[in-house]
Amino acid sequence: MKKVSLFFPALTFFLLIGKITDGQQKYLFEQPKMGSPFTITIYGNDSMAASAAAFRKADTLNAVFSDYIDSSELNRLSATSGQGRYVVVSAPLFTILQRSLEAARLSKGSFDVTIGPVVKVWRQARKRKVFPNADTLKAALQKTGYRYIHLDSIHQSVWLEKPGMQLDLGGLGKGFVAQAALNLLEEYGFHAAMVNAGGKIVIGQAPPGKQGWMIGINAPGEKEQILPGLLLLQHIAIATSGDIYQYVELNGKRYSHIVDPATGIGLTRSRNVTVIAADGTDADWLATACSVLSFRASLKLIRHFPGAALFVSEIRNGKIVHKSSPHFSNYQMK
Repeated sequence: MKKVSLFFPALTFFLLIGKITDGQQKYLFEQPKMGSPFTITIYGNDSMAASAAAFRKADTLNAVFSDYIDSSELNRLSATSGQGRYVVVSAPLFTILQRSLEAARLSKGSFDVTIGPVVKVWRQARKRKVFPNADTLKAALQKTGYRYIHLDSIHQSVWLEKPGMQLDLGGLGKGFVAQAALNLLEEYGFHAAMVNAGGKIVIGQAPPGKQGWMIGINAPGEKEQILPGLLLLQHIAIATSGDIYQYVELNGKRYSHIVDPATGIGLTRSRNVTVIAADGTDADWLATACSVLSFRASLKLIRHFPGAALFVSEIRNGKIVHKSSPHFSNYQMK
């Protein structure tokens, strides 16, 4: 099979791989977005304009959602916390905050978009490799609580009640952006497409002549090793949360970047949680929440989402143990 690799501006990589039987070709585009590789795969001709538009959509949304960009709309909103007033926000920010509060309610706070102050403490801990000061962590926790976010849907406005609140969309932002990018590709007429935003994958129509897209799941703590058995997916989203890339080892214990909103402590279980759901936003936040929850509580949570499935792999006594929801086998290759 002939493979051609070309380089385009802004660190975009483009691959044209072979020819498909019906004349369509497979194109792969990649750019770094939101701290991770952002990959778009399309079957079809003349797809460069569509992929460029999808990358622009990702950049536009990141400028709204990022808590790393000082001038982002999210950070400007957080700066109004404790001022006792509603602030009008853009449609994308209002929508994702609506989804965030729904996630918090359904998960009983295991997903909490207000965890930002605690996340900042742990970012410093990872840099310094020192466990967070107990008083500092306690003070950060006092600035959290999803019940202190108030939404006015009539005026598309938000009131952050507590002083010092800092919103963090890291638990569902990539899934939301990936879904928006795929929706845009479909508007351009490219339905056989897939968007991978750092492991938050949104999948459209199956490739030509195929029953679905083949997806593998990483082993716990491994960047390259894939667990046995592939998934076959289409018109759906899948997200995996774990500590492969972001963690800190302190006093012989490994702490994940995923923080339990109830305690403010990074998770210490060496496991990956994979969720399949109807769209990228739900798959993303469910994977985050189910990382915090017990397996039994996670099963109860995903029952709220028709067709959703859960797969957990963790290391116990040096061995990898798997658990899955009843529907997970429906997505496995036979």
